[in-house]
Amino acid sequence: MRETVHRHLGKLLTGAALAAAGTAAMVAVTLPGTAGADDSGGGGLRAAGQAAEGPDTVRPGVVERAPAQREQGTGRDPLTDDEIRRVEKAAVTGRLSVTGRDAGGGRGPQRLAVDLAEPEPGEADDPDAPRRADVTSYDYRTDTLVTTTVDLRTGKAERTGTQRGVQPPPSRAENAEAARILIAGPLGAGLREDYKDATGRELTSPDQLELSGGVYRAAPGAQPAVLGDCGTQRCVRLFSKVRNGPWIDTRDLVIDLSTRKAAALDRG
Repeated sequence: MRETVHRHLGKLLTGAALAAAGTAAMVAVTLPGTAGADDSGGGGLRAAGQAAEGPDTVRPGVVERAPAQREQGTGRDPLTDDEIRRVEKAAVTGRLSVTGRDAGGGRGPQRLAVDLAEPEPGEADDPDAPRRADVTSYDYRTDTLVTTTVDLRTGKAERTGTQRGVQPPPSRAENAEAARILIAGPLGAGLREDYKDATGRELTSPDQLELSGGVYRAAPGAQPAVLGDCGTQRCVRLFSKVRNGPWIDTRDLVIDLSTRKAAALDRG
């Protein structure tokens, strides 16, 4: 594989530079601003107690306490926290809970998402139709996407389906695991050095970064051979940012979570 890693592989980027990344998932950066503030020196809010209240006085807002969440939703209501906890537990019982493996190699599949399931045919207009949830997981032992449908009323799994070659966006836990592999390996040298340049501290954990990522799929002739199975295997391309600091360019690095190996893309 041609040498593509140079000192300061992770050049510190601005948010605008990262937005030009191209083929990978885009990262939206929201910066704190001064919307609504008056910096002209006149007409701004006065300090409390400095002036008598007038008809245009802005009073402090009152934040109302959120209403208590019900344990069980109805119809097409969003899933409640209690429902999510129950279906997550129901979805990983049985053989898969023992044989499956998550991104870090732990027992049980890697949970990706929990969503309200669509009604079955003929149930759309039935107010008493069962309410169901789909739990999506990834089994790293077999490189399969697992979808389990759970009846929210009974708490029992109705069916489980598996698919190969289907790669939803990575979860937060998967992005963190990809960063952990990169930080510990030789291809993470530029990332570690740029982090130290930006902060004066050593980079030892994904918790020190703000991370987002996208799934990487192999394109014939466009990457080193070691990434040839990406798409069948679960591969992640990371976007890395110092917490409360600058971006660090890791776009040319791909982490294969299935094999726990990282590789640099050919620049062509």
